[in-house]
Amino acid sequence: MKDGFIKCAVASARVKIADCHFNTQSVIQLMHQAQQKQVRLLVLPELVTSAYTCADLFLQKTLQEGCLEAIEAIVNESKKLDVLLVFGSLLVVEGNLYNCAVVVHSGVILGIVPKQHLPNYQEFYEKRWFCTPEDANREITLLGQSTWFGTRLLFQNKEIREFILACEICEDLWVPNSPSIGHALAGATVITNCSASDELVGKEEYRRNLIAMQSAKLVCAYVYSDAGQGESSTDLVFTPHNLIYENGLPLASAFGISDTLVSTEIDVQKLALERIRMQTFKPDRKAYQTISFSWKVAACDLTRPIDKAPFVPSDEANRSERCEKILMLQALGLKQRLEQTHIQSVVVGLSGGLDSTLALLVCVRAFDLLGLDRSNITAVTMPGFGTTKRTKGNAVKLANALGVALRTISIAKAVGQHFKDIGHDSAVLDVTYENSQARERTQVLMDLANKLNALVVGTGDLSELALGWATYNGDHMSMYGVNASVPKTLVRHLVKHVASKSEQTLKKVLLDVVATPVSPELLPANSDGTIKQVTEDIVGPYELHDFFLYQIVRWGFGPSKVYRLACIAFAEEYEDSFILVWLKTFYRRFFNQQFKRSCMPDGPKIGSLSLSPRGDWRMPSDASYALWKQELDLL
Repeated sequence: MKDGFIKCAVASARVKIADCHFNTQSVIQLMHQAQQKQVRLLVLPELVTSAYTCADLFLQKTLQEGCLEAIEAIVNESKKLDVLLVFGSLLVVEGNLYNCAVVVHSGVILGIVPKQHLPNYQEFYEKRWFCTPEDANREITLLGQSTWFGTRLLFQNKEIREFILACEICEDLWVPNSPSIGHALAGATVITNCSASDELVGKEEYRRNLIAMQSAKLVCAYVYSDAGQGESSTDLVFTPHNLIYENGLPLASAFGISDTLVSTEIDVQKLALERIRMQTFKPDRKAYQTISFSWKVAACDLTRPIDKAPFVPSDEANRSERCEKILMLQALGLKQRLEQTHIQSVVVGLSGGLDSTLALLVCVRAFDLLGLDRSNITAVTMPGFGTTKRTKGNAVKLANALGVALRTISIAKAVGQHFKDIGHDSAVLDVTYENSQARERTQVLMDLANKLNALVVGTGDLSELALGWATYNGDHMSMYGVNASVPKTLVRHLVKHVASKSEQTLKKVLLDVVATPVSPELLPANSDGTIKQVTEDIVGPYELHDFFLYQIVRWGFGPSKVYRLACIAFAEEYEDSFILVWLKTFYRRFFNQQFKRSCMPDGPKIGSLSLSPRGDWRMPSDASYALWKQELDLL
């Protein structure tokens, strides 16, 4: 339950038609399995106490009483457990027969939710037996307990306030105006569905798509339990299909398996934060009754997938498709800017590193889309005190392979003169020594662009913006930043993607760029000519920083939760103490370097996250990170 994680499970209980005693034992067995696995929410199928396919037996008093006895046995057994149970059963309420979801916790019947939409077409004819409920709530007495019966019930946990559960049943999901829409708008973050969906050709995929879309649209967790083995095969086939989705993403699923828990952890804190961000969920609970319950607070082990590279699809086919889409978006952004300004030339500083390589590749795409000659792209290599033969050589090879204009302008003399002008000792390799080179390069690019009536294309990426790893008014500045919302971990894959589709000469140089250590090359090289100033040795691994960035900015998580997730995701790569060092570095730099982001150049947003002050991220440059530091210091 820590950090908003709730372990939940679905299962298809094995049933015998109209054998309430057998079915009760199936349910109880799954309840105890759930308790042993630290499950806090267990959802079981529609009409599980009787089986879904009883047909006219539903109208038999003996079966009705058998289901009531089953509910009583389940409620009594639940006294021993700390599991919130949602299961399906028929129930006679005030003279009418209803298809219901019963919500039980620790011996208490919290509420009963009747099915609102009764299918009465093709193979379904539920209106033959069940009554359509009124759209209202009322108190009833069941098994000696006063409880709520109605279509608008919310079940909220007292300890984890973001956990607000609501129920719908099978067909309720399939209709145009699903009850879950109203439930979510009233504040429900978790929707359960006790279902008995028969299996047909194509229905499995349709069911997945339906639940994925519903959970995404409602920004909720959707916990779906399907009927299991034992349903009648007179005219239909029932194959268990259990699913748990969260905000459009699958967390756990199983097809064709009965009597087995399908479990994972849903993150209700994440869902609540996303709704706050979106501001489209304005809870109106006037027509709803909220029923509270308590759980014993305990941390659960996380088994849900935690992607250590959230910006990079793990599947190769998806990654290739994503890379192609991103490159096209970057190129279209630049294309629009060139068309709007009537500029037909660009200037880009080409260091032979990853970011400038990607920027040049984007320029080439944009010019090809515009039908402009690539010779109007001027790549400028500006060797300084730390430039190595490897990076300079790659810059030259890259420009030649792409057919763009290349200019080499050494900044050594200009920077040397600048040192004399400001009285700086060139033997002192401090921030002045480094930043003077970065600013000189920007001046060269800007003035050359003026001379050529061109636009300076920036090369800095999202990760550098997050860390403030850029010289203010140096490489920080451009006329259009095509990489502004591309994180460093993704830059590498974008360049590799282009390499995979290129002829051999271009492919070779691109792959060498990918293999080159990331560096600003502002300090003299090692004696053997290799790069001395390796960025990740100074600011930390970019794969960690991109992970931190995604969890902090995209989801709004606090330091302790980010740290917990990072330790799990990178357990095989880094020690926890190592992760904590760089997490502290990230927070410190992220807050202290906001002033650079406040005046960053225009650039296209291409993913779910941007740090543009005109888009996703507005933050005072003098904001204090004392609260975050306080939490970090406790880790």
